[in-house]
Amino acid sequence: MIDNPKTGMTLIVKTVTRLTVGLILLFGIYIILHGHLSPGGGFAGGVIVALSFVHLMLAFGKDVAVAKISRNLATNLESIGAMMFLLVAVMGFLGGSFFLNILAKGKPFDLFSSGAIILSNISIGIKVGVGLFAIFLALVILEKTKKE
Repeated sequence: MIDNPKTGMTLIVKTVTRLTVGLILLFGIYIILHGHLSPGGGFAGGVIVALSFVHLMLAFGKDVAVAKISRNLATNLESIGAMMFLLVAVMGFLGGSFFLNILAKGKPFDLFSSGAIILSNISIGIKVGVGLFAIFLALVILEKTKKE
């Protein structure tokens, strides 16, 4: 991470952010993948993933967070999330009804026990995570231009 003392918060906040941002991102991914087994899922996990990047932005400034995920990457990821969700729905439709489970069910309480629900959670997690971060970034840029 680029540590510019003129942007962001204090050294203590930056140090704590370096230690925790990876754990927050990992926890968000865990919530996305285990949403069918415990409370959570794509939306809740996507919010947590977005908050890991918001955490970076608050501690180091917007330039560091934007360097981690560019505009093109964000646009592509959001499109991939939406297309993946639509693909899961349409594949079920080809099997007989909209959102029909197209994957085999596994043993209860295993990670891959839910069939197509895990694919929906992943696609929603990508879409929500990138979209929420983009909204927060737009609000930060809008506020900066408003002050100038």
